[in-house]
Order: sequence, then C-alpha cells, then structure tokens
Amino acid sequence: MLERPSRLNGLRHLALLVPNLEECERFYVDVLGMQLLHRANEDLVYLTCGNDNLSLGRAYAESHGVALVDHYGFIVDSIEELDAWYQYLKARGVTLLDRPFDHGDGARSFHLLDPAGNKVQPLYHPAISGQRFSPART
Repeated sequence: MLERPSRLNGLRHLALLVPNLEECERFYVDVLGMQLLHRANEDLVYLTCGNDNLSLGRAYAESHGVALVDHYGFIVDSIEELDAWYQYLKARGVTLLDRPFDHGDGARSFHLLDPAGNKVQPLYHPAISGQRFSPART
C-alpha cells in the first residue's frame, strides 16, 4: 500500500458560484481587502490575499446547481486584529451573524455574510495565525 505523501500545506483555494458576481467581487476587494489576481472572463474572477486563491464564478441557474458551503475562514494574526475587523465590518454595515467569541482551543472568531449569503469566518487561531507563506527561492 502506498504511503501518504508529506503533509498538505493548508487550504489555499476556494471556488464559489455566486449569482451576483460584480457585487461579490467589490465586497471581497473593497471591504475585505483582497486583490484581483486574474480576470479569466466576464463570468470568472480570481482574488488573493497574497497566499491564497478565491475563485468567484457567475452562477447560472440553468447551467449550474448551487453548491453549498457551510463557511470558510480568513486567518488573522492576533485577537486585537480580529476585534478590529469586527468593528470595521460593523461600521461598513456588513451582515454580522455573531460577535467575536472564544473557542475551547484558544481560537477566537466571528461570522458574517457576503453579498451572496456565503458565511465567512474571520479567525484567530494560535496554532496558525502569524504564519506567512514564503515562496520557494530558486
């Protein structure tokens, strides 16, 4: 039997189908601060925080079923930064589902909705926050 290769290096790509592509792109860029990585065509855009990849594709009811995603998270580097994100998003009028709360493992998070109704979780986690992706040097 084959052995499992070395450990995976985190979830760094997520693809969402959204009915309101332009509104979602503005939300992720203007509100959350992501950057445009690549616009493949009028129905597909790729965004990044610098060490990840979020694909937003236009959902057409006649050609795609809507995939269900419970939530996905963006890591922040400190509890103070998490609380600052909460205050910022609240001031921007973003739909917040709860207030920042502590987890049993030392993590802290809260949840919000993007314009398409996807649940997003800003998350501080002591085991992974503060780690930054460093591309291999060649």
